[in-house]
Amino acid sequence: MLRQIIKIDKEKCTGCGLCVSACHEGAIGLKDGKAALLKDDYCDGLGNCLPVCPTGAISFEQREALEFNEAEVKKNMEQKNNEKLPCGCPGTNARAIKRDEAAPAASPAAPVAQSAAPIQAVSQLRQWPVQIKLVPVNAPYFENANLLVSADCAAYAYGNFHNDFIKNRITLIGCPKLDEGDYSEKLTAILKSNNIKSVTVVRMEVPCCGGIENAVKTALKDCGKMIQWQVKTISTDGSLLE
Repeated sequence: MLRQIIKIDKEKCTGCGLCVSACHEGAIGLKDGKAALLKDDYCDGLGNCLPVCPTGAISFEQREALEFNEAEVKKNMEQKNNEKLPCGCPGTNARAIKRDEAAPAASPAAPVAQSAAPIQAVSQLRQWPVQIKLVPVNAPYFENANLLVSADCAAYAYGNFHNDFIKNRITLIGCPKLDEGDYSEKLTAILKSNNIKSVTVVRMEVPCCGGIENAVKTALKDCGKMIQWQVKTISTDGSLLE
């Protein structure tokens, strides 16, 4: 039958997953990092997914499609609600992580034995997800946040990355050499849609890492806001270059 149904532009889609959460019928999923219409008969054609898409990748079209199957949709959604995800943490399920602001200090009266176990480093991560392409544009943890945009290699190269950079910041990571597309549109949408207090960019010294710095610069220019920002560079041997 000829009816109205959604159409997804793969070129504009960043794979943020907001449309997946907005679709109450389970008609949309992520395939190869992009949103996709899974089944025509699951799409009711009402378009709850349209307003949440930050890049305008979703539109309507009139075409031959199976009739909306409300009974099958209800059955499918009930089944999904009863299933337990094997990993327990879907990549697009945005959540804040609370951290104790002050770590307990060691007692001065207690000498440290040479055989004592080493102190375990504490994660300073404050939210999930962290990948630029997965993070929702309007996640509540962005409000009044100090933003860290980092090359993913930096956390491996720099030993004290959590305490020096992640602590008290919302963290976004990416690799401009390996990820498809440009981050600037997604970062611009985040800066426009939220009250970001500052942006810290951490990149490696290698030339290909300049892509993440340039994306942030473009986003800062296009967002129409004056936001304090800085760039920190890590050498390949793990040193902080000023």
